[in-house]
Amino acid sequence: MKKVNAGNLRAIGYDEWTRVLQVETTVGKFQYTGVSADVYRRFAGSSSMWSYYRDNIEDEFAATRLRS
Repeated sequence: MKKVNAGNLRAIGYDEWTRVLQVETTVGKFQYTGVSADVYRRFAGSSSMWSYYRDNIEDEFAATRLRS
Protein backbone atom coordinates (compact mmCIF):
# COMPACT_ATOMS: atom_id res chain seq x y z
CA MET A 1 0.00 0.00 0.00
CA LYS A 2 1.19 3.45 -0.91
CA LYS A 3 0.21 6.28 1.42
CA VAL A 4 -1.60 9.18 -0.23
CA ASN A 5 -3.30 12.32 1.01
CA ALA A 6 -5.97 13.17 -1.54
CA GLY A 7 -9.44 14.09 -0.38
CA ASN A 8 -10.66 11.17 1.73
CA LEU A 9 -8.04 8.77 0.34
CA ARG A 10 -5.33 7.58 2.74
CA ALA A 11 -3.62 4.70 0.86
CA ILE A 12 -3.85 2.73 -2.38
CA GLY A 13 -2.42 -0.57 -3.57
CA TYR A 14 -2.75 -2.67 -6.70
CA ASP A 15 -1.98 -6.24 -7.73
CA GLU A 16 -1.66 -6.43 -11.49
CA TRP A 17 -1.73 -10.25 -11.52
CA THR A 18 -5.15 -10.49 -9.78
CA ARG A 19 -6.41 -7.09 -11.02
CA VAL A 20 -7.34 -6.12 -7.46
CA LEU A 21 -7.22 -2.53 -6.22
CA GLN A 22 -7.21 -1.79 -2.50
CA VAL A 23 -8.18 1.65 -1.31
CA GLU A 24 -8.07 3.00 2.22
CA THR A 25 -10.32 6.00 2.86
CA THR A 26 -11.24 7.91 5.99
CA VAL A 27 -14.31 5.63 6.35
CA GLY A 28 -12.66 2.25 5.76
CA LYS A 29 -10.72 -0.09 3.50
CA PHE A 30 -12.16 -1.40 0.25
CA GLN A 31 -11.09 -3.93 -2.35
CA TYR A 32 -12.16 -3.57 -5.99
CA THR A 33 -11.93 -6.48 -8.42
CA GLY A 34 -11.47 -6.43 -12.19
CA VAL A 35 -9.51 -3.18 -12.26
CA SER A 36 -7.18 -2.97 -15.26
CA ALA A 37 -3.57 -1.86 -14.91
CA ASP A 38 -4.38 1.09 -17.16
CA VAL A 39 -7.16 2.30 -14.85
CA TYR A 40 -4.84 1.95 -11.86
CA ARG A 41 -2.04 3.88 -13.59
CA ARG A 42 -4.42 6.72 -14.49
CA PHE A 43 -5.79 6.73 -10.93
CA ALA A 44 -2.36 6.71 -9.24
CA GLY A 45 -1.05 9.42 -11.59
CA SER A 46 -4.12 11.63 -11.48
CA SER A 47 -3.72 15.22 -10.32
CA SER A 48 -7.07 14.79 -8.53
CA MET A 49 -7.05 11.23 -7.21
CA TRP A 50 -10.19 11.65 -5.09
CA SER A 51 -12.23 12.88 -8.08
CA TYR A 52 -10.84 10.11 -10.30
CA TYR A 53 -11.75 7.54 -7.63
CA ARG A 54 -15.32 8.81 -7.28
CA ASP A 55 -15.89 9.15 -11.04
CA ASN A 56 -14.13 6.05 -12.38
CA ILE A 57 -13.74 3.44 -9.65
CA GLU A 58 -16.14 3.73 -6.71
CA ASP A 59 -19.34 2.84 -8.60
CA GLU A 60 -17.78 1.15 -11.63
CA PHE A 61 -16.20 -1.91 -10.00
CA ALA A 62 -17.41 -4.54 -7.55
CA ALA A 63 -16.27 -3.62 -4.05
CA THR A 64 -15.76 -5.51 -0.82
CA ARG A 65 -15.31 -3.68 2.44
CA LEU A 66 -12.30 -5.04 4.32
CA ARG A 67 -12.09 -5.36 8.08
CA SER A 68 -9.44 -3.30 9.80
